[in-house]
Amino acid sequence: MEPRRRRGIMNKHLKIAILDMYDGYPNEGMRCIKTLVNEFLSKENRKGNFDVFNVRGANELPDLGDYDIYISTGGPGSPILEGHEWETLYRKFLDDLLAHNSYGYPKKYLFFICHSFQLAIQHFGFGIITKRKSTSFGVMPMHFAEDGASEPFVDGLGDPFWAVDSRDYQFIEPDTKAMIEFGAKVVAIEKNRPHIPLERAVMAVRFTDEVFGTQFHPEADAEGMRRYFLQADKKQAVINEHGEEKFYDMIEYLKDPDKIMLTESVIIPTFLKNAADAILNPEMA
Repeated sequence: MEPRRRRGIMNKHLKIAILDMYDGYPNEGMRCIKTLVNEFLSKENRKGNFDVFNVRGANELPDLGDYDIYISTGGPGSPILEGHEWETLYRKFLDDLLAHNSYGYPKKYLFFICHSFQLAIQHFGFGIITKRKSTSFGVMPMHFAEDGASEPFVDGLGDPFWAVDSRDYQFIEPDTKAMIEFGAKVVAIEKNRPHIPLERAVMAVRFTDEVFGTQFHPEADAEGMRRYFLQADKKQAVINEHGEEKFYDMIEYLKDPDKIMLTESVIIPTFLKNAADAILNPEMA
């Protein structure tokens, strides 16, 4: 009987839900996420599919019982919670997922990106989300926190590692007590600049064994970002903030296989693989 049970799990059709937070705005993120999911299903020879749910635009959220893995995207505008209907539904979804994982089987796996990450930080009471003095936009270095290098989702990345950052808000002043009680830990922070008297933003958090999030965009690919950076308004935004020389440095970074190409190839693919392995091979989890 046991071998048949295991064979049934191994033949499971994985269902992945992409929670679209873009509210109808044009973006590169959805294309990148869909590409990574399709590549994972193809390269890992997994049986599965994904569906997209328009969370902010249509109050759409998946039924927790219908999906195994969830990726919650970045998005435009303020992440400060204001009590919109979609926010209430989304927060209930988060609570239901964690409640399921506390007693249910198989576990559900969730990855937060940028806007979704900032929503989750507020929902779980982990710290302050505040508006930045200026937009952070470009290819930026990320540094590991004290225990960050042991995180499997960043295994193979250097310190610092490089990622696309695009945000007007930031997570600062983490509530260490609340995070410890929850079982969460800080994995990465933005570039450490001791000579500048500003709190460094937290850029990645391990929420639980099944839930992870980044304030940067690990899904971003070089092709899409080059197209994005060369838009006149985006180019000017980088030049205004960092100068023309830094802008062209960032364009060169997009060609470097050890920068965002590496980050794109490691973080979300490792999340998907680890989640699938745990679902399909529970005795190994």
